[in-house]
Amino acid sequence: MGEDPLYRIESMEQVADNIFECWVDAPQTARNAKAGQFLIIRVDEQGERIPLTISGVKGDHVRIVFMAVGTTTHKLASMKTGECLLDVVGPLGKPSEIRNFGHCVVVGGGVGIACLPIIAETLRAAGNRVTGVIGARNKDLLILEDELAGVCDELVICTDDGSKGNHCFPADILKKICEEDGIDAAWIIGPAIMMKITSGVTKPFGVKTFVSLNPIMVDGTGMCGSCRVIVDGETRFACVDGPEFDAHKVDWENLMNRQRAYVEEEKESFEIYRDHVCSCGGED
Repeated sequence: MGEDPLYRIESMEQVADNIFECWVDAPQTARNAKAGQFLIIRVDEQGERIPLTISGVKGDHVRIVFMAVGTTTHKLASMKTGECLLDVVGPLGKPSEIRNFGHCVVVGGGVGIACLPIIAETLRAAGNRVTGVIGARNKDLLILEDELAGVCDELVICTDDGSKGNHCFPADILKKICEEDGIDAAWIIGPAIMMKITSGVTKPFGVKTFVSLNPIMVDGTGMCGSCRVIVDGETRFACVDGPEFDAHKVDWENLMNRQRAYVEEEKESFEIYRDHVCSCGGED
């Protein structure tokens, strides 16, 4: 008795349109977390388990950044500083393959940008030159620009509509860097279709390219098999064999089909949650 509650939210802040940054008090997780790993959290006893990549570590606190799109992420976004998550499990998954490659490029699309700072910082500490490339549909969806500028040797920004930075896609910037400067390794994190297209740019140049796969996950420890993906023709579990894989060996069509498996159920769940919140005039 008298101890601080576990998994206290130290801060919850909206950092872009429907995107939230959350720092959680989780000392054991923070002590062991490495770049590329993830957490599985549960908001309450009725909540589902969702995987969220570790975006940063500061003292006893870990950061997660997420977009409120479904029932659980909307519940999470509604939580306030001082409230507690029911469960935080992690760090899970294999860390990023960090060594002195030479020139590394980290590419983030949308909320996937949140995964880059810890990777970029670790790569620089290993002696690499790091270029960051971030993109979003518009300027209101760009996040962590200043932080990334501080941990990358160079940061290039682009938007689909040209509202900030270069009027193009991350793949266009990456191709230009491959042609003009050369790359020894790349990390690409974002929506599956973005990772598929963007990683295709590095293939002709023979650049070692990593992507972080976030298919359907339940337990996060390899027991349930929900996160199976096909890599180099073999079935792998993203939670224990990844989440990072060789981008050029991923079966992207299989991955995207699996991600769409529960779209209708997720839609129905969110409609029930939204109607409940509206009828109650807010969160319980």
